[in-house]
Amino acid sequence: MNVVGEDICNKFVMEALSMRRNLPHYTYEDYCQWEGRWELIDGIPYAMSPLPLPAHQRAGGRLFMAFEQPLLKRCDHCTAYPPIDWKVKDDMVLQPDFLVVCGEVKKPYIDFPPVMVAEILSPSTALKDRNTKFDIYESEGVKYYLILDVQLKEMQVYELTDGKYELVSVNPSSFDFTFHDDCSISVSLGEVWD
Repeated sequence: MNVVGEDICNKFVMEALSMRRNLPHYTYEDYCQWEGRWELIDGIPYAMSPLPLPAHQRAGGRLFMAFEQPLLKRCDHCTAYPPIDWKVKDDMVLQPDFLVVCGEVKKPYIDFPPVMVAEILSPSTALKDRNTKFDIYESEGVKYYLILDVQLKEMQVYELTDGKYELVSVNPSSFDFTFHDDCSISVSLGEVWD
Protein backbone atom coordinates (compact mmCIF):
# COMPACT_ATOMS: atom_id res chain seq x y z
CA MET A 1 0.00 0.00 0.00
CA ASN A 2 1.37 3.43 -0.83
CA VAL A 3 1.56 6.37 1.59
CA VAL A 4 -1.66 7.96 0.25
CA GLY A 5 -3.52 4.66 0.66
CA GLU A 6 -2.21 4.25 4.22
CA ASP A 7 -3.29 7.80 5.10
CA ILE A 8 -6.82 7.18 3.79
CA CYS A 9 -7.03 3.86 5.65
CA ASN A 10 -5.78 5.43 8.92
CA LYS A 11 -8.23 8.32 8.56
CA PHE A 12 -11.11 5.85 8.03
CA VAL A 13 -10.13 3.85 11.13
CA MET A 14 -9.82 6.99 13.27
CA GLU A 15 -13.26 8.24 12.11
CA ALA A 16 -14.84 4.86 12.89
CA LEU A 17 -13.31 4.84 16.38
CA SER A 18 -14.43 8.42 16.96
CA MET A 19 -18.01 7.55 15.93
CA ARG A 20 -18.04 4.58 18.34
CA ARG A 21 -16.87 6.78 21.22
CA ASN A 22 -19.75 9.16 20.52
CA LEU A 23 -22.41 6.43 20.72
CA PRO A 24 -24.44 6.22 23.93
CA HIS A 25 -23.40 3.37 26.22
CA TYR A 26 -26.36 1.45 27.66
CA THR A 27 -26.58 -0.97 30.59
CA TYR A 28 -28.90 -3.72 31.77
CA GLU A 29 -30.95 -1.13 33.66
CA ASP A 30 -31.62 0.72 30.39
CA TYR A 31 -32.30 -2.55 28.59
CA CYS A 32 -35.08 -3.42 31.06
CA GLN A 33 -36.97 -0.28 30.06
CA TRP A 34 -37.08 -0.98 26.33
CA GLU A 35 -40.10 -2.37 24.51
CA GLY A 36 -39.72 -5.13 21.95
CA ARG A 37 -36.87 -7.59 21.62
CA TRP A 38 -33.30 -6.34 21.90
CA GLU A 39 -29.80 -7.53 22.56
CA LEU A 40 -27.13 -5.40 24.18
CA ILE A 41 -23.51 -5.93 23.16
CA ASP A 42 -20.79 -3.77 24.71
CA GLY A 43 -23.39 -1.13 25.54
CA ILE A 44 -24.78 -0.95 21.99
CA PRO A 45 -28.41 -2.01 21.42
CA TYR A 46 -29.33 -4.36 18.56
CA ALA A 47 -32.99 -4.62 17.56
CA MET A 48 -34.30 -8.14 17.13
CA SER A 49 -37.33 -7.32 15.06
CA PRO A 50 -39.18 -8.01 12.92
CA LEU A 51 -40.08 -11.40 14.33
CA PRO A 52 -38.30 -14.35 12.72
CA LEU A 53 -39.76 -15.97 9.62
CA PRO A 54 -41.95 -19.08 10.02
CA ALA A 55 -39.16 -21.44 8.84
CA HIS A 56 -36.87 -19.94 11.52
CA GLN A 57 -39.53 -20.44 14.20
CA ARG A 58 -40.24 -24.03 13.12
CA ALA A 59 -36.54 -24.94 13.22
CA GLY A 60 -36.30 -23.44 16.72
CA GLY A 61 -39.36 -25.35 17.91
CA ARG A 62 -38.09 -28.63 16.49
CA LEU A 63 -34.67 -28.06 18.02
CA PHE A 64 -36.32 -27.50 21.41
CA MET A 65 -38.33 -30.73 21.04
CA ALA A 66 -35.22 -32.68 20.03
CA PHE A 67 -33.48 -31.73 23.30
CA GLU A 68 -36.43 -31.62 25.71
CA GLN A 69 -37.14 -35.36 26.09
CA PRO A 70 -33.51 -36.59 26.27
CA LEU A 71 -32.76 -33.97 28.92
CA LEU A 72 -35.84 -34.87 30.97
CA LYS A 73 -34.90 -38.56 30.86
CA ARG A 74 -31.15 -38.35 31.44
CA CYS A 75 -30.25 -35.15 33.27
CA ASP A 76 -31.57 -33.66 36.50
CA HIS A 77 -29.46 -30.50 36.20
CA CYS A 78 -29.91 -29.27 32.63
CA THR A 79 -32.93 -27.63 31.00
CA ALA A 80 -33.70 -26.63 27.41
CA TYR A 81 -35.01 -23.10 26.87
CA PRO A 82 -36.33 -21.06 23.97
CA PRO A 83 -34.87 -17.52 24.00
CA ILE A 84 -34.26 -16.14 27.49
CA ASP A 85 -32.00 -13.29 28.55
CA TRP A 86 -28.40 -14.10 29.34
CA LYS A 87 -26.87 -11.18 31.23
CA VAL A 88 -23.21 -11.67 30.38
CA LYS A 89 -22.23 -8.43 32.10
CA ASP A 90 -23.89 -5.11 32.88
CA ASP A 91 -23.59 -3.84 29.31
CA MET A 92 -24.17 -7.16 27.53
CA VAL A 93 -27.45 -9.08 27.34
CA LEU A 94 -27.90 -11.81 24.74
CA GLN A 95 -30.92 -13.84 23.66
CA PRO A 96 -29.78 -17.00 21.90
CA ASP A 97 -32.50 -18.63 19.79
CA PHE A 98 -32.16 -21.77 21.90
CA LEU A 99 -30.05 -22.72 24.88
CA VAL A 100 -29.36 -25.47 27.37
CA VAL A 101 -28.71 -24.34 30.92
CA CYS A 102 -27.17 -26.55 33.60
CA GLY A 103 -28.20 -25.19 36.96
CA GLU A 104 -31.18 -23.47 38.47
CA VAL A 105 -32.48 -20.20 37.03
CA LYS A 106 -33.64 -18.07 39.96
CA LYS A 107 -33.74 -14.64 38.29
CA PRO A 108 -35.59 -13.32 35.23
CA TYR A 109 -32.32 -13.99 33.32
CA ILE A 110 -29.32 -16.25 33.58
CA ASP A 111 -26.09 -14.68 34.75
CA PHE A 112 -23.79 -17.62 34.01
CA PRO A 113 -22.87 -19.23 30.70
CA PRO A 114 -25.26 -21.80 29.29
CA VAL A 115 -23.66 -25.09 28.33
CA MET A 116 -25.04 -24.86 24.80
CA VAL A 117 -26.50 -22.16 22.56
CA ALA A 118 -27.99 -22.27 19.09
CA GLU A 119 -28.50 -19.42 16.68
CA ILE A 120 -30.79 -19.74 13.68
CA LEU A 121 -29.47 -17.46 10.98
CA SER A 122 -31.58 -14.79 9.36
CA PRO A 123 -30.39 -12.23 6.81
CA SER A 124 -30.33 -9.48 9.43
CA THR A 125 -28.43 -11.48 12.09
CA ALA A 126 -26.14 -13.89 10.19
CA LEU A 127 -23.05 -11.67 10.35
CA LYS A 128 -23.51 -10.99 14.07
CA ASP A 129 -24.23 -14.68 14.82
CA ARG A 130 -21.22 -15.98 12.87
CA ASN A 131 -18.77 -13.38 14.19
CA THR A 132 -19.64 -11.21 17.19
CA LYS A 133 -21.73 -13.77 19.06
CA PHE A 134 -19.42 -16.63 18.03
CA ASP A 135 -16.52 -14.78 19.71
CA ILE A 136 -18.59 -13.95 22.81
CA TYR A 137 -19.84 -17.52 23.26
CA GLU A 138 -16.31 -18.83 22.79
CA SER A 139 -14.74 -16.39 25.26
CA GLU A 140 -17.51 -16.99 27.84
CA GLY A 141 -16.89 -20.75 27.75
CA VAL A 142 -20.14 -21.99 26.18
CA LYS A 143 -19.29 -25.64 25.49
CA TYR A 144 -21.42 -26.13 22.35
CA TYR A 145 -22.52 -23.64 19.71
CA LEU A 146 -24.96 -24.73 17.01
CA ILE A 147 -25.44 -22.52 13.95
CA LEU A 148 -28.49 -23.34 11.85
CA ASP A 149 -28.92 -21.99 8.32
CA VAL A 150 -32.58 -22.41 7.40
CA GLN A 151 -32.07 -21.49 3.74
CA LEU A 152 -29.34 -24.12 3.24
CA LYS A 153 -30.88 -26.55 5.77
CA GLU A 154 -27.47 -26.82 7.36
CA MET A 155 -26.52 -27.24 11.01
CA GLN A 156 -22.95 -26.72 12.20
CA VAL A 157 -21.97 -28.07 15.61
CA TYR A 158 -19.02 -26.37 17.30
CA GLU A 159 -17.43 -27.67 20.48
CA LEU A 160 -15.14 -25.70 22.77
CA THR A 161 -11.72 -27.36 22.87
CA ASP A 162 -8.85 -25.69 24.71
CA GLY A 163 -10.72 -22.38 24.73
CA LYS A 164 -11.45 -22.36 20.97
CA TYR A 165 -14.42 -23.56 18.96
CA GLU A 166 -13.80 -26.51 16.71
CA LEU A 167 -16.30 -27.52 14.02
CA VAL A 168 -17.08 -31.12 15.01
CA SER A 169 -20.07 -31.93 12.80
CA VAL A 170 -22.16 -30.63 9.91
CA ASN A 171 -25.76 -31.83 9.53
CA PRO A 172 -25.53 -34.73 11.96
CA SER A 173 -28.56 -37.02 12.04
CA SER A 174 -27.78 -37.43 15.74
CA PHE A 175 -25.10 -36.12 18.06
CA ASP A 176 -23.86 -37.07 21.54
CA PHE A 177 -23.59 -34.06 23.85
CA THR A 178 -21.73 -34.23 27.16
CA PHE A 179 -22.87 -31.25 29.20
CA HIS A 180 -21.13 -32.31 32.41
CA ASP A 181 -20.02 -35.51 34.17
CA ASP A 182 -23.57 -36.55 35.11
CA CYS A 183 -25.24 -35.47 31.87
CA SER A 184 -24.58 -37.02 28.48
CA ILE A 185 -27.38 -37.28 25.94
CA SER A 186 -27.79 -38.42 22.36
CA VAL A 187 -30.00 -36.07 20.39
CA SER A 188 -31.71 -36.83 17.06
CA LEU A 189 -31.13 -33.71 15.00
CA GLY A 190 -32.17 -34.92 11.56
CA GLU A 191 -35.80 -33.92 12.10
CA VAL A 192 -35.04 -30.24 12.73
CA TRP A 193 -35.58 -29.57 9.01
CA ASP A 194 -38.95 -30.06 7.31
